[in-house]
Amino acid sequence: MAKQWLITPDKYLSTNEIKQLTTTIDDAAILAKSKGRFAPVRDNAIIHLALGTGLRVSELTNLKVDHIHFKRGSNQIVVYNGKGNKDRIVTINNNLKSIIQQYMDYHPSEYLFPSERGKQLTRSGIQQIFKKWAKKAGLPQRYSIHSLRHTYATNLYKASGYNLRLVQKQLGHSSISTTQVYADTFDEDLEIAVEKLDFS
Repeated sequence: MAKQWLITPDKYLSTNEIKQLTTTIDDAAILAKSKGRFAPVRDNAIIHLALGTGLRVSELTNLKVDHIHFKRGSNQIVVYNGKGNKDRIVTINNNLKSIIQQYMDYHPSEYLFPSERGKQLTRSGIQQIFKKWAKKAGLPQRYSIHSLRHTYATNLYKASGYNLRLVQKQLGHSSISTTQVYADTFDEDLEIAVEKLDFS
């Protein structure tokens, strides 16, 4: 029997770690804009999009400008050929929409996240970008770009009122059993029950 996979707390960023990372990259992007530099502005958009959508690294590399659909009351990204060659629509909030819109004024390619040579960023390229900024932010070395997917999922699960189906849809899991690992991490009823225990 296969060993059950667990989402342990070391696999996703804490609230303070998220703040450390976003503050570091936000400040770098503001400075880069003032100097006309592209890379930190792009890196800022990559990290915020990964945090705000939970996209897989392969999905980030394949995103194109025409996959972004921003209309009044509808902020959506279409992910084509995700895992299992499935397409899905991912909804984002207005704060992330603003970050992506500002970034799109800079980008010079059909791909949303090109390299500085204008070509499509590779998965290892995006991983290196994350590692660079995570190190600057003082985060533990164990984190990878995939940690942002876990961070998004755990936070969305709590913010949605523990709605597993909603998390499944956003992450693009074909089976709810895959998404179940996040429910095993956070159980509101269990937390309440444990707090009521009193052996004094």
